[in-house]
Amino acid sequence: MRAATSDGRDGYLAFVESHQHRLLRAAYLVCGNRHQAEDLLQDALLKLALRWPTVRDGDPAAYVRAILYRDAVSWWRRWRREWLSAEPPEQVAPERDGALRITLHDALDRLPPRQRAVLVLRYYEDLTEVATAEALGVTVGTVKSQCHAALRRLREVAPDLARDARPAPNPATPGGLSTGLEVNP
Repeated sequence: MRAATSDGRDGYLAFVESHQHRLLRAAYLVCGNRHQAEDLLQDALLKLALRWPTVRDGDPAAYVRAILYRDAVSWWRRWRREWLSAEPPEQVAPERDGALRITLHDALDRLPPRQRAVLVLRYYEDLTEVATAEALGVTVGTVKSQCHAALRRLREVAPDLARDARPAPNPATPGGLSTGLEVNP
């Protein structure tokens, strides 16, 4: 009996150690405040610990992300104001595109919380519109309109992002990539 308890605890600790930096980065991108991101992640990991025996065989990272996003939305609804952060969270590895990342972080800080959350879920977490709507507890139409408004606002506050963007994919050019900022100018 003791070995089963130890295995569950060890599995949970291994999960937290291997996923905490990515989850903290996602929480920070959603809320824009390091301290709030740490609090959100701590609460989400506590909720995961309580449900670990039933969640561990599925996708615990998706479970924690859903908790993070829903708790962030609950916090916005409660406080309805935006917190700005002076410093991004610690970086695990050195970044190649430092100037572009700083520009993107500054631009994301200028967005309202809901628009920032929609962009993070759609383009950082690569969720579909339906999955984003479910994670935030809003309709698909709200996700579409918030995404459109957020991309338009990003183009206004950070024109450097659109200039640094790669050209739109060309069917004749395999592997062409785009950032999404050049869509619907």
